[in-house]
Amino acid sequence: MTYAIHQCLNEGCRFRFPAALDNEPVEGYRCPHCESGVAAAEATAVTPSDRESAPQGADSNLHLELMLDNIRSVGNVGSLFRTADGVGVRAMHLGGITATPEHQRFAKSALGTPLPWAHNLNGVDLARDLKGQGYALWALEEHHEADDIFAVGTLPVGQPTVLVVGNEVVGVDPEILDICDRVVSIPMVGTKRSLNVVVACGIAAYLLLHGRRQQEGA
Repeated sequence: MTYAIHQCLNEGCRFRFPAALDNEPVEGYRCPHCESGVAAAEATAVTPSDRESAPQGADSNLHLELMLDNIRSVGNVGSLFRTADGVGVRAMHLGGITATPEHQRFAKSALGTPLPWAHNLNGVDLARDLKGQGYALWALEEHHEADDIFAVGTLPVGQPTVLVVGNEVVGVDPEILDICDRVVSIPMVGTKRSLNVVVACGIAAYLLLHGRRQQEGA
């Protein structure tokens, strides 16, 4: 489907917004703000699928998977899947109340992200299973023993690692923290002491998988 930026023809409004070109002719669109006629700017036409062929930049020697334990928002889960796919995460491990891709509201935020996944009702059991399979577990959490993730840099080469992200309110389960090999955190300089779980996970995953390229280019 092709989209274009449209602009309201009413000079008192001039609302500017994206809309699909394929569903109906431009003449059929009305301004969502004032219901006046609109015009499409041809120079702004874009086909979203054109962006899907962008080259992948993840280092093949770095192996990262995510564990989402007791994420309460289906929207956050879908966004985490979408973020994980973009950054180069290999698979998703879901624990507790975390919704799976089978949830009816998942597709809206995930946009059809195709990533392998598995679910376990007990996050502690899941963490132990992953350790038993040879994964290193790193928790993303504000903790008195956490390492600054910007000082950590990228993941160890050749070591399959699972980054554990916890509940939006209470964070990572303390028993899971005890199982983890390392705890990392994102430094906060404002009055709030936490970020949205999707934002925090995105920052951490991109740094752990792509930070080496920045270091080599410095």
